Amino acid sequence: MIFDAHCDALMKLWKNRSLSFADSQELHVTFQSLAKTKSKVQCFAIYIPEYIPEEARFTVALEMVDLFFEHIIGRFPAIKFVQTKSDIDALADDEIGAMLTLEGCEAIGTNMVKLKTLLRLGVMSVGLTWNWANAVADGAWEERGAGLTRFGKQVIAQLNEAKRWTDVSHLSEKAFWEAVEIAEFPIASHSNAYALCPHPRNLRDEQIRALIEKNGMIGITFVPYFLTTKQASIADVLRHLDHVCSLGGEQHVGFGSDFDGIDETTLGLENTRGYETLVNELQKRYAARTVDRFLFRNFYDHLPQ
Repeated sequence: MIFDAHCDALMKLWKNRSLSFADSQELHVTFQSLAKTKSKVQCFAIYIPEYIPEEARFTVALEMVDLFFEHIIGRFPAIKFVQTKSDIDALADDEIGAMLTLEGCEAIGTNMVKLKTLLRLGVMSVGLTWNWANAVADGAWEERGAGLTRFGKQVIAQLNEAKRWTDVSHLSEKAFWEAVEIAEFPIASHSNAYALCPHPRNLRDEQIRALIEKNGMIGITFVPYFLTTKQASIADVLRHLDHVCSLGGEQHVGFGSDFDGIDETTLGLENTRGYETLVNELQKRYAARTVDRFLFRNFYDHLPQ
């Protein structure tokens, strides 16, 4: 079973309404590929492209939620909307759980009601920002490198109360440390190890250790330039996985592919079907129980509810 903590299929479907989630060759994640790989939970991110005017961002977020329910949940009876462990437990063997997440709080501006509305619609994980600054925090590429705003701290308090994940991927280092200190359910849904690939989006060893100490999760991502400065392959994914494990993260690491959020792909992981090859490679290196933890159980165990 596979629990993938991040994909951007909703963004692609929103940009091009003619795409079919059933089997479109332009999508990395499709119903057919999820069924073929026996995926059990796929997280679908609401990501608002940078070019969307500020006043339209919340509307676009709602449009993506509508796409999620109308074009994914509504059209494929084998895909079920899930929010909790019990929802996942209730899935039949041939059913797939679909979970909503938010990548960046640009959609809510400074309006807490907008955040509460998205949580009520089923968003289970909230990334505080994308790569730049917003009303919540500075991102990894924001030059000033500031931390959380006062509103950002209120956002995390709301996520704690609602028992939702606070996603620290994309944060500046200062914002990361401030978020991890107060978040009760922190994860990095799609980030790799800075020690192996010094990209601003990756986590330094002390950040990885801090997430482990807070009982958080790290989702190893398949973004090529977060894996290596050379041609990325599954071997690089395994290197980052091994590194997190070496820091004590064997029960705190899984995968967050970032499929459909990337133009380039890692060799062997061109779409969701690549998980089959990844599973084979994992089984050569780890015991079956450990492989299950990486692919599914760790993220499942760390769901807040």
